[in-house]
Amino acid sequence: MRKAYLYLVVLVSLTYSCGGGDGEDGGPDSSVNNAPTVPSQVYPLNNTLCIDNEINFQWNASSDEDGDAISYELEISEMSDFSSLIKEKEVGGRSTTILLEKGKSFYWRVRALDARNMESDFSAVSQFLTEGEGVSNHLPFAPELVSPELDETIGGANATLSWTANDVDNDSLLFDVYLDTASAPVTKISENQTATTFNATGLTAATTYYFKVVVKDGKGGVTIGQIWSFKTN
Repeated sequence: MRKAYLYLVVLVSLTYSCGGGDGEDGGPDSSVNNAPTVPSQVYPLNNTLCIDNEINFQWNASSDEDGDAISYELEISEMSDFSSLIKEKEVGGRSTTILLEKGKSFYWRVRALDARNMESDFSAVSQFLTEGEGVSNHLPFAPELVSPELDETIGGANATLSWTANDVDNDSLLFDVYLDTASAPVTKISENQTATTFNATGLTAATTYYFKVVVKDGKGGVTIGQIWSFKTN
């Protein structure tokens, strides 16, 4: 009878020692790390004119379900695709002040980082303008692509080029459109049009096309847009 009792004790002990938590102490698996939530921008928002070129960037706090400490990575660029940066900064809080050049258009975005190097997605991208010295007329904002999507492959020999553009002075805008197979397009296919679309016809199959839009406000303000591309199949 004594032997049977000892056998039962050993069996129970082995069962519990092999037990069942995900972590080493039987708790949740500490190797799992979740990304923080995406921060949302507070200032400057899209199409903001900043009177002062010393900009106080602000965003709402992210959260982290693992309870990790959070910092933020801010990026500023003159290009909407952030292919080159003029400023990249890691910030512990929810705001930072950065001095930028006057009379220029910029884009910014922010993302959250936790203490274990897990990153959230970037926030939305906002475009803003810093006021120049003694400016009575502001440059138009750079145009933003609508279609075709960047590097999209389209069917057929026609493509509808479409974009949006804004001006803080609410001036009427005119557009020059350039389209070429060269990566720096120089062929002007439309001049001083008021529409924000252009129907390009007679395109060659299996070709990469590049286009850009120059925005003019009629008061001497000219903004050259970045170069976009699409392909024909």
